[in-house]
Amino acid sequence: MQLVLEAVVLGVLTGGVYALMASGLTLIFGVMRIINVGHGALVILGAYLSFALFRSLHIDPFLTLLVTVPAMFALGVVIQFVFIRPLKMDREALSVLVTYALALGIEGALGYLFTTNYVELRGWYETASFPVFGFYITWVYVFGFVLALVVLGLLFLILYRTPFGGAVRATMLNRTAAQLIGVDVDRVSALAFGVGMATAAAGGVVFGITNAFNPGSHYDLISRLLTIIVLGGLGSLRGAVIAALMMLVTTEVAAVLISPVWASFVFFVILVGVLIVRPQGLYGVRVRERI
Repeated sequence: MQLVLEAVVLGVLTGGVYALMASGLTLIFGVMRIINVGHGALVILGAYLSFALFRSLHIDPFLTLLVTVPAMFALGVVIQFVFIRPLKMDREALSVLVTYALALGIEGALGYLFTTNYVELRGWYETASFPVFGFYITWVYVFGFVLALVVLGLLFLILYRTPFGGAVRATMLNRTAAQLIGVDVDRVSALAFGVGMATAAAGGVVFGITNAFNPGSHYDLISRLLTIIVLGGLGSLRGAVIAALMMLVTTEVAAVLISPVWASFVFFVILVGVLIVRPQGLYGVRVRERI
């Protein structure tokens, strides 16, 4: 029973971080209707930016976010303007090719600059732990979960308490109607892509502390993130959060009760079951606007 409780706690803590990484991916899809398969590479890019600052200037990994988040936001705006905005027809299909090419470009550049050897971010909280109900929790998971709560909380406030958030939600519901009421959808799309990149930077630093990574680590990561947003419902931020928690808790508990080998399979069984009942995911819409 204690092992199951430990697995649930660890699943919730890591699920919050995955929710943070997936939030940008589902936001980008909701606003621009593009499937950003390069999002995992962007998370790894954020981890490497923090690693570069950590290695050269000896800045604490979490403090590097003061630099990497604005930098990734600006880079996201540029990427949207250069690579995504020109896509006018068959946006969803073409976006897969464009963002995959972008991921390969990022992987190649990181491999050239940092080699393909595995690296990781380090801090005192990486191994330090404290007891809870008879087991120990590493501080980094707590800090990562708190960071996820703060960033996701700010994201929800922006979306539901600001004029920009209203423009984003209007664009997500119906891009054409949003244009008719005066929303600058190109500007909204650029800023939304930048926000998605900023969340990738925040998630990347926690991923880099809790996992050894190299330029190719984005392949496994993007498969998990895509699974999360499909289960939660494409374009739904709330769905991404709930699906991430469900996914990580399920896999951690299954690893304890069954086997680590079968943990991911158990989650995919649940995923298939949910999609049979609700093809649009937990909080997705059944019919989307065609653009």
